Amino acid sequence: MPIPGKRAIPTAITFLALLVGPILAQDLPADSFRIDTTAPVLMAPADDRAATFRSSASELSPQPVTVAEAAAPSPDESATEPLSTTVPDQILEHPAVSFLIAGGASLWAIAGLSVATVGLILWKIWALLLLGAWSRRRARRAVRLWQNGDLARAEDTVRNRRGLRNRVLERAFSSSQRLPEPTAREETTRVAQRVLGDATTGLRALELIATTAPLLGLLGTVLGMISAFQALQHSGAQADPALLAGGIWKALLTTAAGMAVAIPASVALSAFDAVIERVRRDIEDLCTRVFVAQVERGLSADAPPQAHAA
Repeated sequence: MPIPGKRAIPTAITFLALLVGPILAQDLPADSFRIDTTAPVLMAPADDRAATFRSSASELSPQPVTVAEAAAPSPDESATEPLSTTVPDQILEHPAVSFLIAGGASLWAIAGLSVATVGLILWKIWALLLLGAWSRRRARRAVRLWQNGDLARAEDTVRNRRGLRNRVLERAFSSSQRLPEPTAREETTRVAQRVLGDATTGLRALELIATTAPLLGLLGTVLGMISAFQALQHSGAQADPALLAGGIWKALLTTAAGMAVAIPASVALSAFDAVIERVRRDIEDLCTRVFVAQVERGLSADAPPQAHAA
């Protein structure tokens, strides 16, 4: 026989649910089951969203870098590594630089004169080589041809030549044939003086350096001695002899440097003067031989023929 209690329990539960559901629906407010559409939506406008997207895209995309930006140091590097404007210690410790610094302004002036002296000597040697100061062979050959009566070949030998002797001989040959002897000699002398004047260009500068360099050295020595004695005076009772000795030897540097520049300049000046003097003597000798030969030809042409005895 079935038990009536077991079948009645599910039926009672279903009945209670159907009964209580509408009651609960009536007690709750209607707004509790409705979505509030009046609340503000947390979304940016379309323009703001586009700008935000572009900025984020530009931050993510690599920016182009120019050559100047790549070569320029970064702010951190320039801040940590400042540019040095001081002279490197290797340059200051060089013997030549230390020598110039110890000598002062006078020694710098003497150093400039030394450079000018070397330049003048080299330039003068080159100029005398171009002027044929050491070449005498062609001029002597032309004079021998002139004395032998071969006037055309003698003139062709020295025509349009740059040598000092050749230029004077060219004028002597032409003047002796078309001018009287006194006038021809004057014209030849004028050309010789001009040629020798060209050869002496630059010698006065060497003479000035040879005279000025020792005076600059002496001036530097005097100034150095003055500074040394001033330092000795300021030291007072605690005078150090080493301080005075150091000032004296630094002062004497300029005298030695001035003499070192003046001696080569004087030697070069004497050597160039000797070369030009030899050129002058050669020109006088060659021109004299030309005029003597021309006079002899004139006398022989004017002399009457002698009658030979049978």
